[in-house]
Amino acid sequence: MSRRPVNPTRRLVGNGGFPLVGAFPSKTRSSPLVSVTLVALGVFLIVGYLYSGTGKKDIVSRMEGEFSGTLELQKAIPLLKKAYGDGMHKVLHVGPDTCSVVSKLLKEEDTEAWGVEPYDLEDADSNCKSLVRKGIVRVADIKFPLPYRSQSFSLVIVSDALDYLSPKYLNKTLPELARVASDSIVIFTGFPGQQRARVTELSKFGRPAKMRSQSWWVRFFVQIGLEVNEAAAKKFDQASTKESYKPSCQVFHLKSFH
Repeated sequence: MSRRPVNPTRRLVGNGGFPLVGAFPSKTRSSPLVSVTLVALGVFLIVGYLYSGTGKKDIVSRMEGEFSGTLELQKAIPLLKKAYGDGMHKVLHVGPDTCSVVSKLLKEEDTEAWGVEPYDLEDADSNCKSLVRKGIVRVADIKFPLPYRSQSFSLVIVSDALDYLSPKYLNKTLPELARVASDSIVIFTGFPGQQRARVTELSKFGRPAKMRSQSWWVRFFVQIGLEVNEAAAKKFDQASTKESYKPSCQVFHLKSFH
């Protein structure tokens, strides 16, 4: 899903930063030279603020505020192949835009892929409709049991889905994801402070996304009995470093219950 880029200048103006227009009292007979000078001064102050310590931090957080775990996943597929090797021969993706993810996974050598779209498919293209007709992609509410047998997939990958679930439903959904995975689970989720859903999407997702910290997730994994897949995580990090890849979201590697 695409997001419009944030304009830091507009944010600063709207949030009590340095205004560009109307910041200085005007006089009915002020000369054009004075007006130009004042405007230039306003621009100079804004630029100086943005490149100061506080301004730079604000820009970074706003840039990180727009993200897509599903897009990050698609970028990371070659790295996941290096980390999991033969463990990616049967993959289930769970999350929005699963048709695009499944289509990309199917292009990988020796990889079979299926997908679960947690929300209604809107404006699906012909390729996506074909995947649905073939039963490769299904629309299913992940707050309820998944329509698959235990250990149906060697690897389950989740993106942009868990951030919308409350702990009540996470307690049901994550064990269910582990049930259908024979080996591993990979989760792409946002950093605290990031924003995933637009106002127009709230009716689709039911609630705004809640981005949780790494420590919160780790405690939650321990609580429900999921262990970190340290070997896969190490290989993924090594491959990421080699390719100079730095995800804009959190990536967790977990072992299944089996």
